[in-house]
Amino acid sequence: MPRITTSLTRLLGLKTPVVSAPMHGAATPALASQVFRSGGFGFLHPGTYDKQTVQQEIHQFRLLLDLPDDASLPVGIGFLVWRLEEQAKANPEVSKEAVLTALENRVRAVWFSFGRNIGHWVRLVREHDASAGRPHSTLIFVVVSSAEDALVATNEWKVDVLVAQGNEAGGHGKGAAPALLALVPAIVDALPENGPVVVAAGGLANGRQIASVMALGAAGAVVGTRFLLATESAYQKTQKDAICQVVLGSTKRTMAFDELRGSLGWPAGIDGRGINNELVKDFDSGTDLDIVKAKLAAGTKEGDANRMVVWAGASAGLNRVVLNAKDIVQEIHQDILRTLIGTSALVDSE
Repeated sequence: MPRITTSLTRLLGLKTPVVSAPMHGAATPALASQVFRSGGFGFLHPGTYDKQTVQQEIHQFRLLLDLPDDASLPVGIGFLVWRLEEQAKANPEVSKEAVLTALENRVRAVWFSFGRNIGHWVRLVREHDASAGRPHSTLIFVVVSSAEDALVATNEWKVDVLVAQGNEAGGHGKGAAPALLALVPAIVDALPENGPVVVAAGGLANGRQIASVMALGAAGAVVGTRFLLATESAYQKTQKDAICQVVLGSTKRTMAFDELRGSLGWPAGIDGRGINNELVKDFDSGTDLDIVKAKLAAGTKEGDANRMVVWAGASAGLNRVVLNAKDIVQEIHQDILRTLIGTSALVDSE
């Protein structure tokens, strides 16, 4: 397929400016490998942050691409920094080893998000690469939701890629984040010349939307919900079916799922966007928490999506078909091309 050239594709050697998000419970080595084979870039997200789990994820990815043990890996690993920090309170070495395992395997990138001291982990990566004695530089992606956060990541941490995450994003993010169409130009305009690459994230389900944020200055996009519907995604069929069946406006930012699962500890201001199902409505109405937790347990066991955790972005309702990752990437890529060509055709040369 024709190559789309941006600062992101040049940085990572891609054919298309599409990145699959490091979605906990959904991103798999199979998904990341197929996104890479199709010209994009994929992230893994280990279920737990320990050396063994990270190594296992990487090993599976390596096998799928038939790469030798000493090869650099065209994949990224995502880390929720608050979880690294919480784990480090009990045993600092476990969290450190998890990150170092990714670095020692020479993954192309790491992704840090939602922590109180992200700079600490950025420095760990830079120090490792500097002392490794081999020509490999790990690219660092950091999630930001304001121009102020973007400048800290740029000037203090010297990151390589800023993930501008708007309010529309599925899963976790800053509840007070502006809409993506306002956030991207605000960040792009605030950055110094030759600053980090900016990619957009949040509610991007097709190439037309991605072309629109590229027009605002983004060099590409992180896609989440659309890849939840990939055959290689670890989402259950009932969860995928739920996303396919909802209409636009069916998602909501909430702490319901985290309260029910006990997955608390997020930094202040961070919540999650998911399908506004029975669990969320019961939680919001003040139903006894133990009753709602029992519904979650039963729904998860029975495969009832109305009583399960279903993270999804504001784009849920735009995509209603489960496809393999290769077809999703190609569909998005062709859509970007058609939009860019169609937009240029609107310009009168006179």
